[in-house]
Amino acid sequence: MATWGQFARSAPDLAVTARDLLTVPGTGFGYLATVGGDGAPRVHPIMPVWAAGSMFAFIGPSPKLRDLERDGRYALHSTGSEDVDDELMVAGTAVTHGEVALRAAATAACPFEPADDTELVELLLSRVMWAHYAPRGVFPPRYVVWHADPDPGRR
Repeated sequence: MATWGQFARSAPDLAVTARDLLTVPGTGFGYLATVGGDGAPRVHPIMPVWAAGSMFAFIGPSPKLRDLERDGRYALHSTGSEDVDDELMVAGTAVTHGEVALRAAATAACPFEPADDTELVELLLSRVMWAHYAPRGVFPPRYVVWHADPDPGRR
């Protein structure tokens, strides 16, 4: 697993593109897939926040939070827009944080005021995949994949 900062240092151009795609609507929005208690996938909209070298989400008491606390695996997919066909998927493990200073940094970077009952959840990365469609609508896309593990085939 890697923090967003570690990912950005190892793949700076991809990190810029990834953050751009996760902020297409302006402030940030993506679809977070989690593993439900019955093992089925569950999808939730979230707004990622970048602070202190990491990517976070503020998540209130919900099935989404219970999923992440029970089984931290997640996938986050960018939204589309009228102007951007490209797609981005980030996968990894989520970890909740209670540190006051870290929450303060994430809150300062957040475009909204997180409710007191929200948990600060760090989204650690194991894999990032970007599908680039250029020019618009031309198929097949070009794929760029980054792995936190330099040899993902060894697992």
